[in-house]
Amino acid sequence: MAEFVGSPSGEGRRVVVVASRFNEAITQKLLDGALDALVKHGTSFADIDVVWVPGAWELPVAAHWLLATERYDALVAVGAVIRGETSHFDIIAGEAARGLAQVSADSETPVGFGLLTCETDEQAEARAGGEHGNKGWDAAVAALEMADLRSRLEPGDEG
Repeated sequence: MAEFVGSPSGEGRRVVVVASRFNEAITQKLLDGALDALVKHGTSFADIDVVWVPGAWELPVAAHWLLATERYDALVAVGAVIRGETSHFDIIAGEAARGLAQVSADSETPVGFGLLTCETDEQAEARAGGEHGNKGWDAAVAALEMADLRSRLEPGDEG
């Protein structure tokens, strides 16, 4: 039996982080966490690009454009959608998540999901470096692990 497990190794990998400017105080913390994780896991700072978009709605199309260049081994999307008084939250959060999943599947490139979908500002703060960690960091580590797993699954690799 062969068993394949990815390792969050960033050595030799090009990664792009796409960040939403909406709720920028939260997003900046997620971006900082993602960059810290990438560098600490071996990605050269010179091999990391950061692209800012207006909001979470724009994350999938930017991800599509970036991955279509075939320049990157992985992408990390960070942002924060915080529930308000209308159903806008449900539409933006759901469609951004669906769009990022579709881009990843279509491009066959790992997309780390660091888009917070929280009920309150306090919940977002807790997940952007607070008591629940930094989900930007987690998304970056997951993207690196999946990029490594992909390389291990290529034909001729025995694990």
